[in-house]
Amino acid sequence: MAFRFAAVALAVVAAMGVFGVSAQAQPATPNGQARFEERCKSCHEPNLDRAPSVADLAQRSAADLINAMSSGIMKPMSEGLSGAEIAAVADYIKSRGAPAPAAAARPTGIEQPQIAIRGGVVGTDPMCSTNPPIRAGASDWASMGIDDASTRFQRKPGLNGADISKLKVKWSFSMTGGGQPTVVGDWLFVTNRSGKFYALDTKTGCVHWALSDVVARTTPEVIKSPISPSGWAVFVAVADHSVRAFDAQTGKQIWKSPILEAHPSTVMTGTPVVVDGRLIVPISSIEEASSMSKAYACCTFRGSLAALDLKTGALLWKTFTISEPRKTIREKEDGQKVTGPAGAAIWAAPSIDRKRGLAYVVTGDSYTDVDTIGADSVMAIELATGKIRWQHQVTEKDNFVMGCGRASATGNCPTPLGPDFDFGATPVLMKIAGGKQVLVAGQKSGLVYGFDPDTGKRLWTTQVGVGSALGGVEWGIGADDKRVFVPVSDLPGAFAQARAMGGMGPATGKPGLNALDPATGKILWHTPAPIAPCVYASDKGKPSNCVRAQPAAPAIIPGFVFQGGMDGWFRAYDANTGKIAWEYSTTAQTYDTVNGIKGQPGGGIDGMGPTIANGMVFLTSGNNGAARVGSNGVNVLLAFSVDGK
Repeated sequence: MAFRFAAVALAVVAAMGVFGVSAQAQPATPNGQARFEERCKSCHEPNLDRAPSVADLAQRSAADLINAMSSGIMKPMSEGLSGAEIAAVADYIKSRGAPAPAAAARPTGIEQPQIAIRGGVVGTDPMCSTNPPIRAGASDWASMGIDDASTRFQRKPGLNGADISKLKVKWSFSMTGGGQPTVVGDWLFVTNRSGKFYALDTKTGCVHWALSDVVARTTPEVIKSPISPSGWAVFVAVADHSVRAFDAQTGKQIWKSPILEAHPSTVMTGTPVVVDGRLIVPISSIEEASSMSKAYACCTFRGSLAALDLKTGALLWKTFTISEPRKTIREKEDGQKVTGPAGAAIWAAPSIDRKRGLAYVVTGDSYTDVDTIGADSVMAIELATGKIRWQHQVTEKDNFVMGCGRASATGNCPTPLGPDFDFGATPVLMKIAGGKQVLVAGQKSGLVYGFDPDTGKRLWTTQVGVGSALGGVEWGIGADDKRVFVPVSDLPGAFAQARAMGGMGPATGKPGLNALDPATGKILWHTPAPIAPCVYASDKGKPSNCVRAQPAAPAIIPGFVFQGGMDGWFRAYDANTGKIAWEYSTTAQTYDTVNGIKGQPGGGIDGMGPTIANGMVFLTSGNNGAARVGSNGVNVLLAFSVDGK
């Protein structure tokens, strides 16, 4: 699939799953159970592939379910349902979980200043008493990868080695689907799939401003720019397939781009990156999930990279990752035509090479049997023109869509079905001895590659994990000046390990953290994910089988690497040896959040990783990634500081 994220985020954020029955006239009072059984049951009860079970979905807030179906990642799958029907389905799903508090009303959408939290419990946004001007700090983290090369290396963290053992939670904030924040001075910016876009104060967690209509999963990009009245602008790719620019001081919109891709299965998962008056935007899709429906004719989406004018949002160029012409493969029983090639989505943010004038991107898998060199590839695309300078495909015939088990009757399944080894982690450009450079990319296959950035020639290949659709390298890698740091998920093996603890089978896979020599690919050290206790709130008091997968992106400071796991543990590793220098279980306690939620649980850490800025460390716990292991339906943003001060 083009994405363990898509196929997962799809079914993950899915409140609806995939359906094959067209909408019909409905009664005045919609029957949520009937609509669920028509459109959702086949994927969620029992759950197929990476689709969450009904019990898992019931842990999410009703507002989150509604937003997923109406304006979020599952919108393409809920075509034809009215707002009342969507709300009825959400109500039915919620009824399958633990009962909500008697006094709590079901949220009907996105509220402001209140936010819907945990099964109907409601928290209030604590507005800041003052909103001082944004001023750059000594160690800001203003983009997902912090620098053009996307190293995730914070050179001036405001922390040293002696401080790490003293890190404590200073404040916490409940939010639905929050990802990686960015920080400039005392201002923190974070999006949510529920539609909430926050500007928070880093010291207290109070809210400078909050927007309720920015459905997004991308990390905000913040820059100092004259296009904004305050001199600071922030950019977010949103669920309607566009990009929006805001004044970072006030939250007022500056511009909204045109729709960048009309395909209904489009999603925006990779963070846009600003360079030389342009905003470079990756575009992806969940069409591999749409293809689980027998009524769907697969497949027509092509991944792409777009460039927007920074001042106006106007489209400057758009380059598709698939260049081969589309053709009909076969006809289905109902006469619909299966076509291709399709896929090669760009799930991750690009890294930028100003010297060569290039954006480096990695692509997802193919959705059909038609061969394309665009899938599972690393590409160099010219910033000025959008021309592909070079591309290197690492896995051929990785043709994948969801729901292609033995009993599949969709007619959309490629033959043979590929392993779903697409890329989801931004590549990192590194300097090596002799003044040369190497572009490093990690794949879900468990392989890490080094490429010549001038030609795309593969220089080395190293196996760090077993690999799978949710294995190998998932969300991100990072680097300092000497090493590249590679977390490994190997989720199926981690599941096996969790089962093995109950005597159900052997452990497989290599979840953990690795350090590699960027010049040769040699593994310098490997630290396996420790076996440690955790508490998944969704287990409702039952013993949790803690999953040790480490799919989240790392964050690096001089001498140390920070990285979290699906078991909710957050650790700092010695960058030279891999020895664990500090660890904190985000599930060992609950949190009384600054937005009024008592007993907010933590959960699995899966996604964009931590942000380190101005002496503080920020992390989202509760699951914001693909597999939703340890998911609570609501995440908690944790702000760490030395001694919690």
